[in-house]
Amino acid sequence: MASFEITGGRRLHGAITPQGAKNEALQVLCAVLLTGEKVRIENVPDIRDVNKLIDLLRLLGVSVRQEGGADPDGGRTFEFEAADVNLGALDSPDYAAQAQALRGSIMLLGPMMARYHRAFAPQPGGDKIGRRRLDTHFLGLEHLGATVECKRDGYHLAAKRLKGCYMLLDEASVTGTANIVMAAVMAQGTTTIMNAACEPYVYQLCNMLNAMGARISGVGSNLLTIKGVKELHGCSHRLLPDMIEVGSFIGMAAMTQSDLTIKNVQVQHLGLIPQVFRRLGVEVWQRADDLYIPAQEHYEIERFMDGSIMTVADAPWPGFTPDLISIALVTAIQAKGSVLIHQKMFESRLFFVDKLIDMGAQIILCDPHRATVIGLDREHRLRGLRMASPDIRAGVALLIAALSADGVSRIDNIDQIDRGYQHIDSRLRSLGADIKRID
Repeated sequence: MASFEITGGRRLHGAITPQGAKNEALQVLCAVLLTGEKVRIENVPDIRDVNKLIDLLRLLGVSVRQEGGADPDGGRTFEFEAADVNLGALDSPDYAAQAQALRGSIMLLGPMMARYHRAFAPQPGGDKIGRRRLDTHFLGLEHLGATVECKRDGYHLAAKRLKGCYMLLDEASVTGTANIVMAAVMAQGTTTIMNAACEPYVYQLCNMLNAMGARISGVGSNLLTIKGVKELHGCSHRLLPDMIEVGSFIGMAAMTQSDLTIKNVQVQHLGLIPQVFRRLGVEVWQRADDLYIPAQEHYEIERFMDGSIMTVADAPWPGFTPDLISIALVTAIQAKGSVLIHQKMFESRLFFVDKLIDMGAQIILCDPHRATVIGLDREHRLRGLRMASPDIRAGVALLIAALSADGVSRIDNIDQIDRGYQHIDSRLRSLGADIKRID
């Protein structure tokens, strides 16, 4: 197991470019199975989860070719061709093991059902952040005509054909919406999806599918109408910048009193992210398509208009993304004032705050979903500590805390961080951070 050793207290300076969006990558890479023609995808991040999915596509017989090396910002370009998919691989122990290790593999179900009317998914892994039910995926596919059998080894799906229908999703699941859309694009007739997720990831997936010949209307809204087509074609697609990295760098700049420019963020796809950090007192300036975070000695959390304590809560898009709740929480540690952090979606995501409390943060964990942060306002610095990363986002929150702390910190289990953040240690060293990877 690898670890990070961080000597905190250094101010960072310079510019950093966010990687390609991890969550979008996991969707659009699955979509290459919908056609036998070549699909070119740009700005693919070099992270563990994405690389595992590419390996899984190779196992299914997809031809994968990387074009040259990474671009100057670290993004890669791949060409995929799923002309000769090996359905027998679904029954292999290798497929079960590799798919189980990657939660994003669940999104292979939609394209496999659309094109081959057969799919298999073992119980997926992923972050241990609480219950993460898959009902929306399976209910949606059943509406389209699939039969789903839950056996000891996982979920077995089959259909004679898929047929369009109207469905109202029980929750606005991002991956569930993606799966259902990818299945519906080649179903007979028209599919209407109400309460669809409308995150930028789904917006991008739908635009890519339309470029491949799909007929999806309502893109970007929670009401999608899909007219089925007989086949899809190749296309070229570029991933958005990762908005979770953008939010992480904003919080990092505030906590370390750093002067940072975040390059090429595509502000129109960030939603409430800059606004939420501004409400925590962080100055976020937009310069063309860049965000500039000036060094701040102090930042003060706003109150609501009636004077009551600020609440930061996650919500379906266009609300604040749950993947940045951990970052908002750690950013508030050195603010002036107090804030209630409300993580509605996952009941285990806030349990990492015990490490922050050990470092000197003033946090009251009210229950599994809520924590009150009482800002230190720089009167006390955090202390270096040895800790372990419980999941991707909490791991980066602990990394931000360590960068701002006095002394040396060590973060174990950084494979979790590597799942979602591309070469984060070398990129932070280029900004002046003292961080070493220990194998």
